[in-house]
Amino acid sequence: MTGGTTALDGVTIEQWRPGVDADLDMLADVLHAVVHDGAGVSFVVPFTMAEARRFWEDKVVPGVREGTRHVLVARDDKRIVGTVQFELAWPPNQPHRAEVAKLLVHPVARRRGVGRALMLALETVARAEGRTLLTLDTWTGGHAESLYRSLGYVVVGVIPRFARGSTTAALEPTTIMYKELIGTVSRDWGQSPANGKRGTVPKE
Repeated sequence: MTGGTTALDGVTIEQWRPGVDADLDMLADVLHAVVHDGAGVSFVVPFTMAEARRFWEDKVVPGVREGTRHVLVARDDKRIVGTVQFELAWPPNQPHRAEVAKLLVHPVARRRGVGRALMLALETVARAEGRTLLTLDTWTGGHAESLYRSLGYVVVGVIPRFARGSTTAALEPTTIMYKELIGTVSRDWGQSPANGKRGTVPKE
């Protein structure tokens, strides 16, 4: 995915590239807003806009430039209102896997299908990268878990007392999930477990 695709209500999904300073401000605003709204996404309040921007500058931008991390954004007109990213697994024995992270939708843009559109677009990019397995963890019982289930993610299990929420000291459980992307055309890195041929995973 190099351009934009229409989501809902005029929102478009596109693959993000560093370079526009205003984008970092908008991404920081999305992260800042969801943390203060109570989402369990690694950060806790007090959490400043400067800290949110440093996350994108220090943790995300280098990976995007190196090609080890992909970031998708949802734009309502020119404003970024949502984002999701995935990391390409680094171990040599896992070239087929990617880790989904930081599905964030600004509170003002929720209930418009933005999160679902981002996740579907992510699958398209993952397939283009030859990834046949997506893995993630999410706050147990949260809205994101319901979304992932509806998209076909399978629950592996729940880890109790995994992390605290952003606005409370209580330790919350996390749910480990995965999804196999059947029918993905992969890069020439090995054999398909289904048919033993290099480079493809057959459709069901």
